[in-house]
Amino acid sequence: MSAGDWRARLEPLEARALPGGLHLHLARGLGVRRRGLAGLDDLGRGHALQIDRCRAVHTFGMRFALDLVWLGRRGEVVRVDRDVPARRHRLCRRARSVVESRAGEADRFLAAGLGYTARR
Repeated sequence: MSAGDWRARLEPLEARALPGGLHLHLARGLGVRRRGLAGLDDLGRGHALQIDRCRAVHTFGMRFALDLVWLGRRGEVVRVDRDVPARRHRLCRRARSVVESRAGEADRFLAAGLGYTARR
């Protein structure tokens, strides 16, 4: 696997399975949180990264556009930013975490209950 392969970075992480074959990988350590998805060549369909205690992200170092689903204190969806290109910064003051997926995937995760199911 190349350094830009998403599997090498995300598969070792704890993950939650969502309906429809979706996988939500959890960024728990500081290094994983800081690196996020930067530098990856792509992200597999049906996979996303959740970063807790996060109100802002940047897409510097990104090689593909992202959908960002911002979650509030109780895990509810407070905002969705779609198709965020590289070299951008997004902030959501009401958020307590963010779910990053490749552009075009946010609606799949929302339909699977992201933001409406009990979170760990």
